[in-house]
Amino acid sequence: MLKVIKFIINGSNKSRYIDENPFFGFALESDKEENYLKSAQILVNNEWKKEVIDQIRTDFDGKLTPFSHYAVKLKATDRFGDVATYETSFDTGRLQTPWTANWISDGKYKFTGKGSPKVMTFVKKLHLDKIPEKALISITTLGVYKLYINGKRVGEDYFTPGFTNYKENLQYQIYDIKKFLKKDNEIKVVVAGGWAVGDFTYGHKNRISADRQALKAEIRLEDKKKVETIPTDESWLVTTKGPYIYVDLYDGEIYDANLVETDFHEACLEKVKTNPKKLTATYGEFVRLHESFLPVSVSKSPSGEDIYKFEQNFSGVVKFKVKNAKKGQRIVIRHAEVLHNGELCTKLLRKAKCTIEYICKDGNQEFIPTFTYMGFQYIGVSGIEKENIEIEARAIYSDIETVGSFSCSDKRINQLQQNIVWSAKSNFVEIPTDCPQRDERMGWTGDIGLFSLVACYNFDMQIFLKKWLKDMRSEQIRTGGFPNTIPSQSHGFPLTMPHKAIDFWGDACVMVPWALYMAHGDKTILIENYETIKKYHKACLWWANFLSFGKSRYIWKSLSMLHFGDWVAPDTDKMSEWQKRHKWTATASLANTSKMLADIATILGKNDDAIYYQEIFQKVSDAYESKLTDGQGLILGKQFQTAYVLPLAFDMFKEETKPLAVENLVKIVEEKDYCVATGFPGTPYILFALADNGREDVAFKMLFNDKCPSWLYPVKVGATTMWERWDALKADGTLNFAEEDGTGGMVSFNHYALGAVGDFLYRRLLGLEPLEGGYKSFIIKPLYNCGLDNVSGKTMTPYGEINVMWKKSKKSVDLSFKVPFGTKCQVVTPRGEIKTFRSGNYSLVEEL
Repeated sequence: MLKVIKFIINGSNKSRYIDENPFFGFALESDKEENYLKSAQILVNNEWKKEVIDQIRTDFDGKLTPFSHYAVKLKATDRFGDVATYETSFDTGRLQTPWTANWISDGKYKFTGKGSPKVMTFVKKLHLDKIPEKALISITTLGVYKLYINGKRVGEDYFTPGFTNYKENLQYQIYDIKKFLKKDNEIKVVVAGGWAVGDFTYGHKNRISADRQALKAEIRLEDKKKVETIPTDESWLVTTKGPYIYVDLYDGEIYDANLVETDFHEACLEKVKTNPKKLTATYGEFVRLHESFLPVSVSKSPSGEDIYKFEQNFSGVVKFKVKNAKKGQRIVIRHAEVLHNGELCTKLLRKAKCTIEYICKDGNQEFIPTFTYMGFQYIGVSGIEKENIEIEARAIYSDIETVGSFSCSDKRINQLQQNIVWSAKSNFVEIPTDCPQRDERMGWTGDIGLFSLVACYNFDMQIFLKKWLKDMRSEQIRTGGFPNTIPSQSHGFPLTMPHKAIDFWGDACVMVPWALYMAHGDKTILIENYETIKKYHKACLWWANFLSFGKSRYIWKSLSMLHFGDWVAPDTDKMSEWQKRHKWTATASLANTSKMLADIATILGKNDDAIYYQEIFQKVSDAYESKLTDGQGLILGKQFQTAYVLPLAFDMFKEETKPLAVENLVKIVEEKDYCVATGFPGTPYILFALADNGREDVAFKMLFNDKCPSWLYPVKVGATTMWERWDALKADGTLNFAEEDGTGGMVSFNHYALGAVGDFLYRRLLGLEPLEGGYKSFIIKPLYNCGLDNVSGKTMTPYGEINVMWKKSKKSVDLSFKVPFGTKCQVVTPRGEIKTFRSGNYSLVEEL
């Protein structure tokens, strides 16, 4: 039997409005082994038809009409003649329909000073003689909004219209509002400052993209004979007086339940400071509420707060129900990741208050914040007895689908995997952020670049990361470099010059598309980013060549303050020392991006480019050995792990010197008692550098080490997420406040970057690795000598789910695995024999 198990439109199987010609992809499943697609036909509205053989991507090249519904039918036939059919649909947005709506704002409100603006509420009264056959609203804001019709919330999305590079791209949403309408209606839009107007970046800038909030919306009422449009204009009313006393992304919300909106007056037409070049229907993943957590304990702090603990550290909000409240009673809820001396440790939040203040009305009531979120595992509640409040926490993150898993016989490694997953969820809030708690929550490029392979194994990242890459391309500066946070919102650290490229942070423009391609197999992602990558690589090479001669032209070095270097390496406690290592990290970065570009060029059929970038890789590799080592595998100067890890992982050493470099790395690892001493750039690769070069024994000792610093030390002391620093909680049990290292208290307990070790878990312990994009072909080659009794894992590919499980006994290994429809798998047995399998479910018993 053949069946369709997944059909995607523009990379998603979720219902959404689109503003561009779609592409289709599908996955099949069959009960017959070694099966593949023989032919398929896609039909749109019984008009457009295409014969296809590619399951990954079929582009629709027909004509679309705005605000229209399209039926899609698939008919697929396999090699045995079995047939499967599937029906779905999509809706178009505005396409190129001009907006009749104006930007409107509150002309009486002048936002000055620090912090975030007052919340604006816009209202439109709408009388209908009859309910139309179709009713839609197109809506966007500069700021973030909630939409209500007749008192009911429309949509379940947080922080709409989303976070983008507002100068270039602004999303708008379309909602079907027919079910909300009646004869007399009130349309209400509540708009807070968000990223565009409110306090953002740890430099606490505001009014970055707009001087005050602005709204743009059109209500479209459609019947068979006419279409009526109600746009935003001066007839809408607006006020800044209402129950929201203050709203801020970092500080939280102050809400007075006794107040209602008053002092409405006519809105003004707004000439916005940042007028986005393009308004497009939502192309990212909506941010929504997810898992629910109840407190696992309640205690009293020395200062008198009720301290609630949750089982998980995460990003989210607290929903609470209050009974028997008195008018004017003020409930204060503060948030933190850890405790210090029995109190919430808010020092690590820096200037972020992370507080909800709720002023009660009489009686029973409930509240949940909607314009902010926190990173926390603990809350402190004051102003109410615990018997009169019911607490529930809700996780908040973008609506990404979990597609991967990993587990093994070591509970500590399983907890490490869960920590990786939860730090990813906590930081995939509209953009890939660094941390969810302190006054930052910014789109640091280095973090997601190094973590992208792990993200794409565990989650369907196609929609989320393609949106972010669109902003990255739009923010590339003329000479090829990038801001270090995307969207940048005028942020610049480390000290940057207009044409500066930053190793590993800028490399995200290569690493993220590559991770998406390997996970999803869609060459379009490489095509879309190819020129951007080339331009970035040219900038990196220019900096290496700058004022240099001979082989030194391929050593990338400049002022330390222009790099991150071996960021947060635990073998030194000074930011300046991390940055001084940039000569090694940057040169290795240049080699790696050259090699990746050569691979991308080959995939895209650009053979001359492939040859050129491969030559650059060879020259940079030779320069690294010639200028940064003694030519015999020993790094010149002070020894540190990352200086060996990167060239080993990127295959930069000559064959004759590689074993020597490996042993030098082993020596300094052993000197550190198998503790990790790499910073952000080296951490994803250190276990590969060892295991792939004959020292699996050392790699496993590092992985299973639970002394500080190591991956399992945080697990040992109870962590439920990845930490920014290996020693965020020191070995002596005290907190690391990072007061003297130059970072300004940069300590997060929810930071996914060091979780890049997950790639080793999946590709070496589980043994699953793609050989072609989208896992069209893949290999299963576990390291059975890792010390584990069993390992299992799975990930969803464009062709279907791959799952692998192995269990070891004294003399043999039981290996079971699933090969998706239309794919091919190579299995390497413990004795090195290669066996090939096509689609089906298989079980093998192999001798050790």
